[in-house]
Amino acid sequence: MAAGVRTIGADCAESTVSGAVAKPESSKPKAGLLLTGGGARAAYQIGVLKAIRDLLPLPEQNPFPILCGTSAGAVNAATLAVWADDFDAGVSNLLDVWENMRAHHVYRSDPLGIARTGARWLAALTLFSRRSPVSLLDNSPLARMLSRNLDFGRIQENIDNGLLYAVSITCSGYASGQSVSFYQGGPGVEAWERSHRLGAAMALRVEHLMASSALPFIFPAVKINREFFGDGTMRQTAPLSAALHLGADRLLVVGTGQRLEQPARVRSNIYPSLAQIAGHALSSIFLDTLYSDIERLQRINRTIGMIPAHKLGEAGIALRPIKVLVVSPSQAIERIAVRFVRELPWTVRFLLRGIGAMNRNGSNLASYLLFERGFCRALIELGFHDTMQRRDEVLEFLDLRN
Repeated sequence: MAAGVRTIGADCAESTVSGAVAKPESSKPKAGLLLTGGGARAAYQIGVLKAIRDLLPLPEQNPFPILCGTSAGAVNAATLAVWADDFDAGVSNLLDVWENMRAHHVYRSDPLGIARTGARWLAALTLFSRRSPVSLLDNSPLARMLSRNLDFGRIQENIDNGLLYAVSITCSGYASGQSVSFYQGGPGVEAWERSHRLGAAMALRVEHLMASSALPFIFPAVKINREFFGDGTMRQTAPLSAALHLGADRLLVVGTGQRLEQPARVRSNIYPSLAQIAGHALSSIFLDTLYSDIERLQRINRTIGMIPAHKLGEAGIALRPIKVLVVSPSQAIERIAVRFVRELPWTVRFLLRGIGAMNRNGSNLASYLLFERGFCRALIELGFHDTMQRRDEVLEFLDLRN
């Protein structure tokens, strides 16, 4: 989506407090960063963060006191929260991980691991086993890597020291059907509850990141308290909601899918492969709700803009404009994935070939699992380039223009 700096209204299902002359800490202007999901596509976000770091006059200072992440974006957001006392170091940490990423860092790709998973699915499909397989892939390597690299205790330290105001990780409850934003924040942050979504205060742990990034069918759900949770983008009807509830007055949204205003109609007489259908479903989850939410907020903002500010005050309507900048890929990521899909371990290629994910039509699904350095570095470069191409907009958003 070729989106510039936008001024939009608050979420139509909630209200936020208008600015006043004297503001407590909870109502002071705060920039928020929203990192969306997309599996391996989240490498694009690292390029955007790298560009922002290079544009900052003091790169060690965190420009985003509010951090929100969903799915793979939750891992990136949590890393920035851990390193909120040194934004430069946090971005460098993410760069080091993503530039050297391999599939086996995220999920088991060894023959034994793949064979064990495949056997469970085969047994279930042939009715030889009554136990349902929990996922296509085993992502326990990711859990070990996160536990080893992230000191979650630093999040509260950064909040207490005023270096971070709040961070949220959104997950989807399989039993309740609710979109739950687990958040950790300062004393001014209050829990919220709306239709099919809520905010719950809780010290963030590895479990929240694993749940939020549990792609449906591909990675296993994670139990948090009394419920199993999966990828946070499922049933997330208002992706911007958590950031607004946490107090963001301006929001940088980094997407992982190309937004086409009028996609071209393509004629096809070939029945879509299972991979093509799965990739289409994942793209709908990760892309459609985000831009629908932005469009809804734009309409609300236009409505608010037609009402004089004093009239809003007299009517007791507590709405304020929210400035939003959306940065998303300028190229179709699935087309980039085609160039690198052969870098996947042979075991994963064998698994994906059977459902048609190794050809061009199935590359959309493969792009979510392509945790390999060539693909990740290409996306980091694209994210950096796209952000630098919009340098003036980014500087204006960060209030750095002279």
